[in-house]
Amino acid sequence: MAAARPASAPKVRIYIWELPLRLVHWVLFFAIFVLCGTGFYIGHPFIAVAGQARYHFVMGTVRAVHLYTAIVFTLAVLVRIYWLFAGNRYARLSQLIPLSGRRLRSVWQTFLYYCFLRRHPDSTPGHDGLAGLSYGFIFLVYLLLIATGLALYTVDASSGSPLQAFGFLVPLFDGLQMARLIHHVAMWVVLVFVVIHVYSVILWSMIEDSGEIDSMFNGHKFWPKRNADAS
Repeated sequence: MAAARPASAPKVRIYIWELPLRLVHWVLFFAIFVLCGTGFYIGHPFIAVAGQARYHFVMGTVRAVHLYTAIVFTLAVLVRIYWLFAGNRYARLSQLIPLSGRRLRSVWQTFLYYCFLRRHPDSTPGHDGLAGLSYGFIFLVYLLLIATGLALYTVDASSGSPLQAFGFLVPLFDGLQMARLIHHVAMWVVLVFVVIHVYSVILWSMIEDSGEIDSMFNGHKFWPKRNADAS
């Protein structure tokens, strides 16, 4: 692996991640685990419950937790989408879609680094090009999860529920069975992303020595002054 930055290099404290972004990050983090746990139970009940009435009570409770957590998850995703346009330059849409030559080079250079074909990574105070692109992709997966979840819920939505308005999504996914399959596969994509994300955060924290992990609590990173001025 590439050597860490010299400890003696003069660094400045930069405010990178704003409070709304950090809140959304942690809401999504915990919501994903609750949704995956309850989703697993809904698909394959693994708690032995004696009696049909008790089984329906447990299943109903789990489904309610899944639904309300999904609502929180959806609201967090919507806030993040809004923050793509209202946030600082480290949170903007341009960080997720590499349209400039600089960002495209960052995607390629970081990819080569992860393939052990480049000794030094492309380091920036915010997201490098590949990280930004991967976050953009996973948010599209989030939207797919939300859409398929709404399609699945329309079957059980009570009469007069506003969620019945999303019934048009069912034929778009070629029926409930396909929507359920897409929902399940998308969940696994998110879980794999979480593992890679945690690994990457630890790796970059060791390489850059910039307070990568702490920055998702306080919003600040420590960055070499000359690089911070140029970023």
